Amino acid sequence: MKSMTGYGRARLSAHGREITVEVRSVNHRYLDCTVKVPRAYGFLEEALKKAAAGRIARGRVDVFTVIDDTGAAGMEILLNEQLAGGYIEALRRLRDQFGLPDNITALGVAKLPDVLTCQRAEVDAAELTADVLAAFEEAAAGFDQMRTREGERLAEDVASRAETILALVAAVEERSPERVSAYREKLYRRMQEVLESAQVDEQRILLEAALFADKTAVDEETVRLRSHISQLGLMLRENGAVGRKLDFLVQEMNREANTIGSKANDVALSRLVVDLKAEIEKIREQIQNIE
Repeated sequence: MKSMTGYGRARLSAHGREITVEVRSVNHRYLDCTVKVPRAYGFLEEALKKAAAGRIARGRVDVFTVIDDTGAAGMEILLNEQLAGGYIEALRRLRDQFGLPDNITALGVAKLPDVLTCQRAEVDAAELTADVLAAFEEAAAGFDQMRTREGERLAEDVASRAETILALVAAVEERSPERVSAYREKLYRRMQEVLESAQVDEQRILLEAALFADKTAVDEETVRLRSHISQLGLMLRENGAVGRKLDFLVQEMNREANTIGSKANDVALSRLVVDLKAEIEKIREQIQNIE
């Protein structure tokens, strides 16, 4: 299990180029990948996005690429011979007409506008793409190591809170029958007060208590909560992206807690439900960081 927050960087020397790739990410509901490459190498963008999607399932991901190709044999000097000849002919006429010194030199002509131009030779796109992807894989390896370490810490925290929830569920299950008994005794006292010296109908008391117990029973909810906690434990041990599944599972856990709260009708049980929902909310916050 991995966190959605991470950072990785790699530097690679290949074919006369220095290639630097950085990968960083923060939380996001889906995969949102932004790739930044030098303008001259725009063809790399799609390859890097595909590589990122192959390794990352969720998160707002930024991939930065810097390419220093000053050492590459990729620059060509072009001589505009026709233009240079025109300059020389014009300079000779200028020399003859005004009796100027004969100091026309190659360097002097080369400095004239557009005689020499420098342009980038055609790049081997396949070669450069392979080099950049190799740098990306190295950066992504460090990026994944960081995310895995953070994911382990998140899993430990979630598992600890799951144990707390199980303890609270046990307390709810213990309190539930006590609540019915307390209701039966309270109902008995009230009927005595109303009827004063008259005989209290024990069967009526038992029937009312049974109806109350049926209406406020939380057995089904606590059983489902235990099942959800069990599934949570299994998911925490899975490989790959489990964040969305965990998010759905926590929604179900919260739904069961809300149902128990609506049936509480008891101060002690209501307090347990508040604690239960607080722990579920803490788990929900943590899994927002999980891929």
